Amino acid sequence: MIELDNRTEHTYDFSLLEKIADKLTSQEIELILTDNTEIAEINREFRGIDKATDVLSFPSDPFPGAPLGSIVISIDKVQSVARELGHSDFEELSLLFIHGMLHLLGYDHEVDNGEMRAKEVELIEIFSLPKSLIVRTLEE
Repeated sequence: MIELDNRTEHTYDFSLLEKIADKLTSQEIELILTDNTEIAEINREFRGIDKATDVLSFPSDPFPGAPLGSIVISIDKVQSVARELGHSDFEELSLLFIHGMLHLLGYDHEVDNGEMRAKEVELIEIFSLPKSLIVRTLEE
């Protein structure tokens, strides 16, 4: 189940994101939709990086009944990347959600041996989404 905190004026049908979450976990997920200004503040506070980014993931401390964690997505980034790549805002949002979910589940593309990329490709194919940044980068 997704607990949505939409801090933007944009609305989407989140049924696909619920299906993606259900495929990966039975735990609750917090999804925060925000803008570049707020995600830059969060990025600076928690990662020491003073710039906007597309998605951030914050796993929860494990205890019985705990949510898996929080995913923060910049709708400003969603819109600009979707325009640049020629797919819909919701497709880009879905790709970022998958990326964030995999980080919550412990995947880390910066240190693994391609496991996160492989899982992302699998999910993109299952849910008929366009190639994500991580997949496009792998193909270059």
